[in-house]
Amino acid sequence: MPNNHTSGNDRGKRRMAWRLAVLAVLVVGIMLIVRNQTPTPYMHNSGVVFGTVYNITYQCDSDLHAGIRAQLQRVDASLSAFNEKSTISAVNRNAPHKPDAMFTEVFNMAQDVARETGGAFDITVAPLVNAWGFGFKKGTFPTAHTIDSLRRLIGYGKVKMVEGRVVKADPRLMLDCSAIAKGYGSDVVAGYLRSRGVENFMVEIGGEIVTSGISERRVPWRIGVTKPTDDSLSTNEEIQTIINVTDKAMATSGNYRNFYYKNGRKYAHTIDPHTGYPVQHNILSSTVLADKCAIADAYATAFMVMGLDGAKQILEKHPELMAYFIWADAEGNNHVWYSPSMRDKIHK
Repeated sequence: MPNNHTSGNDRGKRRMAWRLAVLAVLVVGIMLIVRNQTPTPYMHNSGVVFGTVYNITYQCDSDLHAGIRAQLQRVDASLSAFNEKSTISAVNRNAPHKPDAMFTEVFNMAQDVARETGGAFDITVAPLVNAWGFGFKKGTFPTAHTIDSLRRLIGYGKVKMVEGRVVKADPRLMLDCSAIAKGYGSDVVAGYLRSRGVENFMVEIGGEIVTSGISERRVPWRIGVTKPTDDSLSTNEEIQTIINVTDKAMATSGNYRNFYYKNGRKYAHTIDPHTGYPVQHNILSSTVLADKCAIADAYATAFMVMGLDGAKQILEKHPELMAYFIWADAEGNNHVWYSPSMRDKIHK
């Protein structure tokens, strides 16, 4: 005869095992649902590079700061004239060099923008910048003779890349990528974040910005444009306007923070390569949106040199660029002009 007690125990054990299995599936399912409903946190990294501050915000479940620093160090080793071991320093010393991929990419971009702007953007302008007291040297007031001599020395057409090395028409010619390197650094970090699967981020290096996706507030990235008030100590943070910047790069150039006074006259840091003197045009602040921050950075500087009318002509030729200018009329009154395509990006 069958043992009914044993058979009952087996059925009970099977039922219990089944219930435990179902319970385990339910617990795993609930855990997955809770995990999916918990948003991935936003990380915040900051530091100093290229002589300026960087701030990077990105949505990721791990801190990528070490990788970000490594990318920035690569850019510094290639393009920083303040790094004695960098590629650009070797070029400026006329030392044996083999330009790396980053240097070559930035050099080619800079030369392209120089050609498009008729030399308003020029990475050979370093001797003039130094003569006016910016950059490495806090020199004395340059004479007209000094300026004329340096003007004959510089020119983007006097330097080129030949068989993997930089060839200069004059060994005294020096390169200065400061008006494009910060933007390029932002592009490099953005590329690194994308390679790690990060979709939502904002990279900012010295005011040069690349954004993607949405912010921590679950809205498009909104970037303020500072009012161009003379502020060499960077204490003024009054905002002129706010621009919605998503999946774009943005760079701003202005003469209201980097300048000095001598004999009662203001001298700005943007040097016109054509005249050899600090720019005296009517644009106070030039903000450019582009697909690459390096390009936005370079054009923002070029527009400061060209003035409003010249900048508008370039923008007509390059509809892929968007610009927001704050400019002053002859009476010193400030006005705003922006690309028609920028209209929908200005936050009311």
